[in-house]
Amino acid sequence: MNRSLALVSGLVVLSLTGCSSQLEKTTATGSYKYLKAEQKEKLKVPESLETPDFSSEYELPELSDDANKGLVGRDLRIISPALVHPLVTGSHIQEGTEGAVVTFDQVDDRQPLREAIWDAVKSFLEKQEVGISQFNDAENVLVTDWFVLTEEVEDEDSPWYAWSSDIDAERKRRFKFLLDVKPHGRTASLRTELVEFQEQRGSNTVENISEFARHREEVEILNEVISHYEYQIQLDNTRRIAEIRQGLETEMGFNNSGEPAILVKGKYDVVWPRMLLVLRKLGFDVKDLDKSTGLLFVTFNGNDEGWWSNLFAGDNDLLDEADYRLLIAPKGNDTVVTFMDNESQPFDARQVTDIFDPFSEVMTQDNLDI
Repeated sequence: MNRSLALVSGLVVLSLTGCSSQLEKTTATGSYKYLKAEQKEKLKVPESLETPDFSSEYELPELSDDANKGLVGRDLRIISPALVHPLVTGSHIQEGTEGAVVTFDQVDDRQPLREAIWDAVKSFLEKQEVGISQFNDAENVLVTDWFVLTEEVEDEDSPWYAWSSDIDAERKRRFKFLLDVKPHGRTASLRTELVEFQEQRGSNTVENISEFARHREEVEILNEVISHYEYQIQLDNTRRIAEIRQGLETEMGFNNSGEPAILVKGKYDVVWPRMLLVLRKLGFDVKDLDKSTGLLFVTFNGNDEGWWSNLFAGDNDLLDEADYRLLIAPKGNDTVVTFMDNESQPFDARQVTDIFDPFSEVMTQDNLDI
């Protein structure tokens, strides 16, 4: 019998010491003897003696009338402050800003910043299988349906000898996202606010939480949105790199002004960066560029190796080692490339026909080095 009692006692000890309590992780460690401390009277100095100078440097401030005087000892939660994590390139936290707010600057001109942020928020909600209760496009306000999280938590009222102190808890939250876009459209701040909160712990229902807990909830959901936004950007960049390295078909054609040009079967945002790879392969150096206008200022240095140098060598040189300009412009779902001299005069049909084969061979080549 003693042996059985020892075995049971050992199991109880192991169960108590083998797992770290969730409550212990959020409460101060050490002694709570200070709770029994009493305020001592101020030192009384006889009138016949000189009163020494007392420093007030370490005096504790008086508690306000609305302070919760019960937050002491194990009832005081010790949790690190919730901080917004600006992971997206161009995002930052403005100094002095209160609440859960992050500011984004435009770094990618393929899509307006406002649309990119809302797309990230909606994509995040879709991934979480959370609906949209309200979206006011004009006011830049979005209100979500319920985020529902069911988990096992520790019952703080459970006696120490209970075999299990875990109870089922359901936490439900609704948030509001507010987007403040600057007039120029290249800077925007996204803020989250907790609209409703409900937590069911066993038979107890909690609907009111402290400002500290509210702030943690708002920062937590904002950080999840930021993380999802960054993931979407990285995923999009990976796809773009794959598209840029993939060969694109070409054909002879005309630009939007009716001048001889080369038509590339690809969207402008893919053809533009691929052109830099193609031109380098063909022996051009890019001196300047402006994606908004589609202009490339290049210098042809020639190439001493391969079919390209053979094409332009000898008595029938098609290109001199000189400066040129290229105009890249969208044309429907395709992109048109116009070769020009340094005075912006387009190549004639014969020049475009002569240059088409070497240009097309490189443009259609897969896995160009980036």
